Amino acid sequence: MAEAERIIGTPDTPDDGGEQTAAAGAPAGSGASTPAETRRGRGRRIALLFAVAAFAYALDLISKLLVVAKLEGHEPIRLVGDWLELNATRNPGAAFGFGAAFTVIFTLIAAAVIVVIMRLARKLYSYPWAIALGLLLGGALGNLTDRIFRSPGVFEGKVVDFIAPKGFAVFNLADSAIVCGGILIVLLSFRGLDPDGTVHKD
Repeated sequence: MAEAERIIGTPDTPDDGGEQTAAAGAPAGSGASTPAETRRGRGRRIALLFAVAAFAYALDLISKLLVVAKLEGHEPIRLVGDWLELNATRNPGAAFGFGAAFTVIFTLIAAAVIVVIMRLARKLYSYPWAIALGLLLGGALGNLTDRIFRSPGVFEGKVVDFIAPKGFAVFNLADSAIVCGGILIVLLSFRGLDPDGTVHKD
């Protein structure tokens, strides 16, 4: 069985979308990044991660504030006939209403996801991974904020959901960010792109 081929290059190869694909053993002066350039490249990707996370978190927070103020306690608002409406609900479970009896556990899981993402950020050299992890981080922070600050209490708060497609669970923008981030991670994994920017082909 042929061994997996692993292609490793410099973390800051231009126009590669974060992928490192330079040949091993390249001679000095061949365009390889210096340590300072490597640190700057990683810094840009970390900045992108937190920018995406902040954007996703802000959209989720603002949307929930508006829903609680304007929609909660009122009739649902139809957007696309019977197919899509805005319907404010409080969800004690996980994304899309699953596991309502395990609110505290899901709170701890969300906190653990945030810690893992922060640790991965230290080895991040891929722009696509920065976007994916940023979406996950923003979504996790959005729902964790509800868990901590909403009733009935700290770590047991119910998440505000309001997007209600016909025949599907009600969800929010944080759930959407988490799902989009997860899908992107799966696609990157199929392509063989790792968070550190290396590419492996089996």
